[in-house]
Amino acid sequence: MTEPYLSQPIDETAAAKLREAGLRLSLVDTSDTAAYDAWLSADARGFHAKQPSAAALAQERELLAHRRLTAVHDDAIPASAGIVGTVSSWAAPLTVPGPRPLDAWLISSVTVSPTHRRRGIASALLPGQLRVAKDLGLAVAALTVSESTIYGRWGFGPSTFASSWSIAPRRAGWIGPKTTGRLSFTTPDEFRETSRELLVRQNEARAGEIRLTDYLAERQIAPLEGTTDAERYRLVRYDGPDGDPQGFITYVITGGESDFTDHTLDIVALVSTTPEANAALWRYVIEMDLVGKVRANTRGVDEPLPWLVKDLRQAQITGVQDHLWTRILDVPAALEARRYESSGSIVLDVEDSLGFTGGRFRLDVAADGSAQVRATEDAADVSMPISSLGSLYLGASAAPGLAASGRISGDVETVDRLFRTAVAPRLSSWF
Repeated sequence: MTEPYLSQPIDETAAAKLREAGLRLSLVDTSDTAAYDAWLSADARGFHAKQPSAAALAQERELLAHRRLTAVHDDAIPASAGIVGTVSSWAAPLTVPGPRPLDAWLISSVTVSPTHRRRGIASALLPGQLRVAKDLGLAVAALTVSESTIYGRWGFGPSTFASSWSIAPRRAGWIGPKTTGRLSFTTPDEFRETSRELLVRQNEARAGEIRLTDYLAERQIAPLEGTTDAERYRLVRYDGPDGDPQGFITYVITGGESDFTDHTLDIVALVSTTPEANAALWRYVIEMDLVGKVRANTRGVDEPLPWLVKDLRQAQITGVQDHLWTRILDVPAALEARRYESSGSIVLDVEDSLGFTGGRFRLDVAADGSAQVRATEDAADVSMPISSLGSLYLGASAAPGLAASGRISGDVETVDRLFRTAVAPRLSSWF
C-alpha cells in the first residue's frame, strides 16, 4: 500500500525560494537506484559520516522505502556533488497522554552541504515540510535534532528530554528487586518479530515515543551495515516467569586491552514493557563480570536506576539534553487528541509567526480528562508562542521554566496543572 504522503506534490513555495538562490528542489524517485544512492550519500556527507558501502546503501534503500525523500540540487556543480541539501519525512503515530496516539509528521535527515551554507536551504526546507504536513491534515510535526538552537525559529519546542548515564558497576552494587524471569541470549533473526512487538508495547505506553519504522526498529536489535564494532553486538531477551517476553537489551563491550577486568559496556537499546524487565536488564549489565564501566543514552529523565543500586553516586547522570522537538500545526486538533490529568478551563493566546495555527483558544477539560477546544474572543488567561505550546504538549513540566524565560505569561500555575503529566514524556530513540 502506497502512503498518501509519498505522492503529495512538492511544496511550491519552498521550490520558488530555492530557485531564486539558483537551486532546485525535487522529490527523490526511489525506483531510480542511482538517484536514491546519491541522496543517501549526500545525507551521510551532511552528518560527517563515512561514505556508505554498496551493502549499506542496499540496506538503506530497503529500510527507508517508506520515507518521502526531498533533495536540493545545485545543477551548476558536478553531478556527483549536486545534492546540497536533504530532508526525509513520513507520517507515524506519536504517543500522546491518553489512550490513543496521534499521527504526526516526522522529519529527519535535515542536512545542508558545508559548501552551500547561508544559501537559505534550511529556511526553505523546514517551512516547506510544515506546509506539506498541514496539507496532509496532520496536527503535529516532530523531529530530533543535532543542534538545539536551530528549530525554534520554525515554531518547534523541546518536548522530551533524555538522560545519559555512566555507571561504575562494581562499586554501585545491586539492591533492586530479584526478578523471577529468565534471561537468555538470542539473535536478531530469531528475535526480530518479538522485538517489534515489544517495541510497540513499550512505545504505546509512554507519551513522547513514536511507532518505529523497520529502519528504526532494526537499529534497536542489530547493527546496520557499516556499523562500528558490529561483530561485538550482543542481544539478550528477558521473559517473565510465565515465559512471556517482556524486554530486551542490545549492547557492545569494548576495551580491556590494558586490564582485561575493566571493559566498557555501552547499551545500544534497553527495551522494557514492565518494571520487572527494566530492573532485570539493568541488573544483568551491572553485575556482569570483567566490566568496569556501563554507559547508556536516551533514557528518561525519571530513570529509576539510582534507587536500584546500593551506592547511587556510582550511577551518574552525565548529561540531560533536549531530545524530541514538537511543532503544533492545528491547536484545536492537537489539544483535543490528548488527555489531561486535571480538569479545568483556560484561554490560551497562541502566537504563530508562520501563520499555521495562531489565535485565541478556550481549552475546557472535563473530569474524565477529555478536552474541547474552540476559538474565542474572551480575554486570554495565558499567552505564549507556538514553540512553548509544543514544549507543553506531551506533559513535560516545562511551564515554570518557560515563564522564567519570558516565553509564557499569565496564569502559569493553571497551564502547568492542566498540561503536566505525572510521568514525564520520553523518547528512547533517535530518528
